Amino acid sequence: MDIVVGVIVGLLVLMALVTAHEFGHFIAARRNGVKVLEFGIGFPPRAVAWVKDPKTKKWSRIKKEDWKKPQNGLVFSLNFLPIGGFCQMDGESANDSRKGTFGHARFLSKTKILFAGVLMNWLAAFLILTVLAWTGMPKFLENQFSVKYDETYTKTPVLISEVIAESPAEIAGLRAGDRLIAVGGNEVEIATDVTKYNAEHAGQTVDYTIERDEEVHADCDCPAEEECDCPTSVMAVEKIIPVKLNEKDAEYLAGIAMKSDQTLYHYTWSAPVVGLGLTAQITGETFKGLGDLVWNVVSGIAKQFNPDTREEGRAALDSASDSVSGPVGIIGVIFPAFTSAGPANLAFLAALISISLACMNVLPIPALDGGRWLLILFFKLRKKELTKEKEEKIVSRAFLVLLILVALITILDIRRFF
Repeated sequence: MDIVVGVIVGLLVLMALVTAHEFGHFIAARRNGVKVLEFGIGFPPRAVAWVKDPKTKKWSRIKKEDWKKPQNGLVFSLNFLPIGGFCQMDGESANDSRKGTFGHARFLSKTKILFAGVLMNWLAAFLILTVLAWTGMPKFLENQFSVKYDETYTKTPVLISEVIAESPAEIAGLRAGDRLIAVGGNEVEIATDVTKYNAEHAGQTVDYTIERDEEVHADCDCPAEEECDCPTSVMAVEKIIPVKLNEKDAEYLAGIAMKSDQTLYHYTWSAPVVGLGLTAQITGETFKGLGDLVWNVVSGIAKQFNPDTREEGRAALDSASDSVSGPVGIIGVIFPAFTSAGPANLAFLAALISISLACMNVLPIPALDGGRWLLILFFKLRKKELTKEKEEKIVSRAFLVLLILVALITILDIRRFF
């Protein structure tokens, strides 16, 4: 059930982010004198559509039998496939000379229109992260941007949810339901603090400071486990339990499963500053990740031709495949996990994907906004005509390469999923 809900939420969030991107193109096109034929939410087949009369400025519903007929005005449509949205401009070829078309617009206007979608995705991420900074921001990044002197937090304990039978944790006396306060004298904020400390001290004895609810006698010194006439009450008791961890190559080190509500960080006046700073930080990390991905792919392939570096190259390619996720992975795995983790985590993921959409669309790939702008600029500088046929050929080939990449990533996602 969680997977179904996560998939539905994922589709809705992705549709909203792509629609926001297309709305950026829509606003820029209208402001720069380019006629927009249709703005659609979702992809065809069409569910319902309206047209705006250019004279009366009134909207009227288009009858189904008239859907394929040209309309004299802006069409707004809702479509059945919840995989994004679209903004169809008049004369989208860069060579179109008719007034009011994208092709007829000045180069500066084309630049504004093409990059408006990117700016809208960055703006959406900034707004989401600003709201999160005000209401409660989870921390996912190491050295995540913050304003320390305006920072408060609500801390919740890390719980031991399961103890494996005959594991070091069970032998030492840890129980499901224990609250982890510290490990090795270091305060525990999130579950990964414990995992990281255990990995660094494999094979050693580590002190777990836990808090446990126990029945105690209120008005006498009788041990809680002994029967007597004194009333009992449940109190939180703090204990230090030494655990002898397994060696590094063992199946597990301590033998516990943990869960926790994340520590959420709150900001007041600095919430917009945190939203802006974190948007910039994630953007930088995204471009760095894309650079690492390209390097791993190129170096991994190159090293396959040398027997001495073949294993190293295979590791680089494995690293590249592990660092990307396509539609199946995002909607079928990532969104269900983040949806079940709570609204703050889901909102953070939405901001992260919005920034990823912005970064992807500025790349110099002709099928994307940045690549199309670079193509128009290239022919402009060469003072050569970019014909409709030539533009369609370049863009369609680039789009085909993108589809092949998406298909390969989807295959990897399906293998991970099952």
